[in-house]
Amino acid sequence: MITILSWNVNGLRAVLQNGFLPWVEKTRPDILCLQETRVRPEELPEAARAPKGYTSLWFPARKPGYSGVALYTRTEPLSVASMGVAEFDEEGRLQVVEFKGFTILNGYWPNSQDERKRLDYKLRYCRAITRVANKLVRAGHNVVLCGDLNIAHTEIDLARPKENENSAGYYIEERQAMTRFLKNGYVDTFRHFCKEPGHYTWWSYRTRARERNIGWRLDYHCVNEDFLQRVARSWMLSDVMGSDHCPVGLQLR
Repeated sequence: MITILSWNVNGLRAVLQNGFLPWVEKTRPDILCLQETRVRPEELPEAARAPKGYTSLWFPARKPGYSGVALYTRTEPLSVASMGVAEFDEEGRLQVVEFKGFTILNGYWPNSQDERKRLDYKLRYCRAITRVANKLVRAGHNVVLCGDLNIAHTEIDLARPKENENSAGYYIEERQAMTRFLKNGYVDTFRHFCKEPGHYTWWSYRTRARERNIGWRLDYHCVNEDFLQRVARSWMLSDVMGSDHCPVGLQLR
């Protein structure tokens, strides 16, 4: 089995103060994808730059303290690339990491913001990442797309859908963009196994939302349909603290 975990850490330096490295040592995922790292590797202690037994790959944003993704792996990748689109690469939005048998797209989707201020940018990102995934699949690769999509796809993916119809992350345009992505031949692996409401990966720090489970499901693992047969499990690690998001897991046969 291969275990892939994905976590928006909401600032890697902050989560390091909340037991991150002992958690990595305890769980020992084969691959750990991180989003919203907001740091450059040279700003971290050596143990965080490359935990023992792991190779680390970093893709920070050009702007200090903003966005960024990273990946720890126990197996050397075959290749590493970015999206290759300047407006997204400069914000450290996507790593394309090829392993034997599958390619990971580790992404941090933009926040569309209040009043749809960055919605056009986000929709361009959605279209661009779909093109990247489709190109890989056409070339014979299996794709594991993971990360913080900043989209609650359906009504059961957030606790209060009616109240949030005009909220960033649940705008109709974003939900439609995710539907279009899936219709290109991809599967939301968590929903493949679980059709029930009440499962979330992000909770506001305000109003004890996590304690009350008033949350949103924003973090995903998606795979191309032909690769679904390799997926043994897709789950949430909702008891892991340290960020306003919890990690999500994927196990491959």
